[in-house]
Parts: sequence; C-alpha cells; structure tokens
Amino acid sequence: MRVLRPKTEEDTNRAGGHLPRAVVWWRACRYHFVPPSFLPAALGAVLAWALTGKLSLMYYLIVVLATTINHIALNMTDDYFDYKHSVDETREQGPNPYSGGSGLLTSGVLSPSRMRLAFSILYLLTIAAGLYLTVTRGWAILVFGAIGMFSAYFYAAPPLRYGYHGFGEISQLLNFSLVIGLGSFYVQAGRLSREAAFVLLPLGLMMFAMITINEIPDVQSDAKAGKRTLVVRLGQLRGVWLYGGSMSLAYVVILCSPLLGLSSYWTYLVFLTIPWFITAFIVLRKNYRDPVSMSPANMLTIRIHNLTGILLVGAYVIQGGIDRRGLDRIGIPVAVLLLLYLPVALAQIGSRGGEPARSA
Repeated sequence: MRVLRPKTEEDTNRAGGHLPRAVVWWRACRYHFVPPSFLPAALGAVLAWALTGKLSLMYYLIVVLATTINHIALNMTDDYFDYKHSVDETREQGPNPYSGGSGLLTSGVLSPSRMRLAFSILYLLTIAAGLYLTVTRGWAILVFGAIGMFSAYFYAAPPLRYGYHGFGEISQLLNFSLVIGLGSFYVQAGRLSREAAFVLLPLGLMMFAMITINEIPDVQSDAKAGKRTLVVRLGQLRGVWLYGGSMSLAYVVILCSPLLGLSSYWTYLVFLTIPWFITAFIVLRKNYRDPVSMSPANMLTIRIHNLTGILLVGAYVIQGGIDRRGLDRIGIPVAVLLLLYLPVALAQIGSRGGEPARSA
C-alpha cells in the first residue's frame, strides 16, 4: 500500500492548487521540456528541403504536432509512474526547478486517473498521426513511430521501466535526434541521409547532457525509490564530467562534420553557444551538491539545446537559400517552429528560473 506524506500549503501552491484548471493542465504538460521533440522534427524537415528541395507543409505540421503531443504524453507518463513508485515522495534536497515531477499528483491538485486518461488520449492522437503517415508515406514511418511510442511509454511504465535501470539517457539521446529527426526527414524526402544524421546528432548529445544535469539534484531521492539512473550509478561528481563530456562531444561533431563534407559550414553558428556551456560547466562543477546554486547551469543547458536547434534550422535555411531551394516554401514552417517555441522563450525571459521539470 502506498503511504503519502500529508499535503502542505507549500505543496499545493507549488503545484498550482489555487490556479485555474487550464493553468494546472499547462503545468501538467511541462511544456518547457517539449522543444527537444519539435526541434529535431522541424530540423529534419528543413534538412529535407535544403538537401532535396522537397517539403510538404501538411506533412510538416502533422509530424511536428504529433511529436509535440507525444512528448507531453511522455512527461505525464513519467509524472504518473514516478508518483506510483513514490519517487517524488522521497525528495529531501532543496528545491531545484529542473528536477522532480510537476507536483500535481503528490499535492492532490490532479488525480492519477485524470492524468492517466489525459496521456492515454494523447498517445491515441499520436498513433493516429503515425498510422496516417505510414499509409501515405511508407512503412518505414511505422518503424520510427513504434520506436518513439515504445520509448516514451516504457521509460517509466512497467514491466520494462528502462529509465529506472540506467538506459533512459541513451534512449533519449537517440530518440530526440535520430529517431525524430530522421523520421521527419524521411516523411519529406522518402529516404534517409547521412548528412541529416550528423546534423541531428548534436541535439541528441545535448539532450543526454540535459537529462544528466537534471538527474544530479535527484540522486538521493532516485536511489531511495530504486530509480537507477546513470548519475545514481556513477555518482554526482562523475555525472558532472559525463555532462561536460557529452556537451563537448556535441561541439566536436559540429566542428568535424563540415570538414569531412558531412554538413554545411553554416552549422558553425552553433559555436555562439559555447560561452554559455563554459559558464554552465563552471557553475555545475562548483555547486553540484547544492541543487539551488546549480540551477543556473540547468537553465543555461536548456537554452543551449534550444538555441542549437534553432541555429541549425537557420543554418540550413541559409544553405537552402544559397542552393536556390525556394525560400517562399520555408517561411511558414519556420514561423510554426518559432510559434511553438514562443511560450518557452517567454517563460525564460519572464522569470529567473521558471518552473520547468525534467522531461523524463
């Protein structure tokens, strides 16, 4: 039998108990961590346009919206099963807005059954979109979709719960770059691309780093609840170096790909984010045992990942323009991407820390 600790006024306020239901559900979506899904989806389509000249606006909208919906379902699934397994109940460390769940279930603001119903509906919408794309664009889409759905649900759901056994980080590295991005590319171009794979890979490596840094404040509560993340297995200090190594590798891939003829030199625009990475690593290395003091490093990592995705899109918009792919066809897709990202940008501008939670 699951024993809950008594709810406090702080719990209810943190979770949004005195806010309108629409705001509560917005927090349940944890939209702050959804860009890792729609950024590679958008980038894959832009790459297809830049490299092949092919771009269907309808398919673009279906893919981007489906990946966004699936990620929201993933966030809710993680929240639900962490609640069921008492992961968030065991938190003892000080508050870090980038770790732990939404708090909506532990505070009683939302019932588990409602959240389960919500993510079930979202998964059904994702499945419907995937089946439509499979019928219209080919059976390869079914493979991409099945991998994505499987990874999203069984990250925290039994019987696999692979995120509890140190495999979640690798899964997210692959899913939030190659699976989503190459799937989006295939929908547009009808084939795969080595160049697209190398351009998308840094987003996955940065996602790996983001998950790692967000696990560092949770190491004690995760360990007590039996959630054996990589940081739990390796320890916080090694987690710091794992974070630094994965971020550095992302920049190395970006550096080497154009030199090897595997991407456009415009991808070097991403190097504009290096000062943020250096700052984040210094803050993390100094404060990795203090969840509050390290939180600026969490925020910087989110910004680095998001801006990297946007800069890579911009790089291939420029390259596509140089190659005369027709800039009139890319305007709406870019506008949709920026519109999806706008709530995240406003949240980051409007508060020092915001209230995002980890994506998985």
